[in-house]
Amino acid sequence: MDQKPAIIVISSHVARGSVGNRAAVFALEVLGHNVWAVPTVTLPWHPGHGKATRIVASEDEFSSLLEDLGNAPWLPEVGGILSGYLGNAAQARAISSLVKSVRKTNPDMIYACDPVIGDAGGLYVDDDTASAIRDILVPIADLITPNRFELAWLCGHQDFENNDEILRAAANLDCPLTLITSAMSLMRNSTGNILLSPKGALLAEHSSIENPPNGLGDLTAALLLARILQAMPLNKALQVVTASVFEILGRSHRRKANELMLETDSASLIRPMAMVQMRNLYLPKK
Repeated sequence: MDQKPAIIVISSHVARGSVGNRAAVFALEVLGHNVWAVPTVTLPWHPGHGKATRIVASEDEFSSLLEDLGNAPWLPEVGGILSGYLGNAAQARAISSLVKSVRKTNPDMIYACDPVIGDAGGLYVDDDTASAIRDILVPIADLITPNRFELAWLCGHQDFENNDEILRAAANLDCPLTLITSAMSLMRNSTGNILLSPKGALLAEHSSIENPPNGLGDLTAALLLARILQAMPLNKALQVVTASVFEILGRSHRRKANELMLETDSASLIRPMAMVQMRNLYLPKK
């Protein structure tokens, strides 16, 4: 049997909802991956829904748990690591050590860093945690998936006026693959994802949906990592991932759901039918 590689997912866990690990783990398992899930923080639900008590393991406990994973006899199974929201800055160092351990066993392993630090409203982690993601995790990542605000913060940029500025900033991070979500669309009332690679830049566009549920970034990062591990061509991977997320978002919105309904729309993770517009972008001169 063609067994897909295991993926270690390190992010927030909620009791109710489809954000953080709840979104990523479900999506990856639907696509046939064995997932080793590690919570960075445990919450009853996304804090945007109201009071949400945080449970964060101590630095020593979290570090020891990841050290155990790094010494696991099953480490050859692992083909990818995805990190997302962190509970504190110290977790970045533990994740970095785990990435190094897995790479020693599997040099072809892909580490995807989703730098979950904020959005248009500003940072929603403290400065130390955001800086640790920027200084420790982003430099060792094979794939990063920031939204537009996060990319600007990582690069010390105030804001972007166009996609050329986005591409210049992304190129300065010098990551092999960078996916920028909430990029500027060339179509009216739309949004886009830009994927920058050594082969060029691709833009996938779809219609905007107001007040979307949370978890879209978590889902996008997980799906892109899975498609890359399947050796899907990058243009096809971007198209399929964007279509999956847009289709699930649209269906959840029509139901007026306040969370993505992944369990109901799992078929969209495998074979989405939504149409997205694909474009090649010219790389701006440095």
